[in-house]
Amino acid sequence: MPFEVGSVVEGKVVSITKFGAFIQLPDGNTGLVHISEVAEQYVTNVSDYLKENQVVKVKVIAIDSKGKLSLSIKKVIEEKTNFPKPPPENFEWSERNENMSFEDRLAKFKKDSEEKISTLKKSFESKRGSGGYRKSVQF
Repeated sequence: MPFEVGSVVEGKVVSITKFGAFIQLPDGNTGLVHISEVAEQYVTNVSDYLKENQVVKVKVIAIDSKGKLSLSIKKVIEEKTNFPKPPPENFEWSERNENMSFEDRLAKFKKDSEEKISTLKKSFESKRGSGGYRKSVQF
């Protein structure tokens, strides 16, 4: 069964090197999971994450002209955890008033947005300081 880019399959770790791990797929082909595709965080030692004969799910991310497979464990994990994000904690559900007209809701949105932008600008300006070297020089 030939694999396509984007396919997710299970395979068995057949060997581990310092630059990645070789995974044997169900059809007998072997592909490489590069060290950068093992986990979401920085990996210094592949053996900390994988063991020989371990069965893992991998995603086919590339197939070169010679038929070599590039695989990723990280991309399978990302797909699993790609759930819709909940609303921010400071989102005020109670302010949502169904009795307000569209124009009133739009005006409220604009007012709130302008206040937030103003606060951000003030915060940014306070961090920039007085400008220091930009002061004009008088002769």
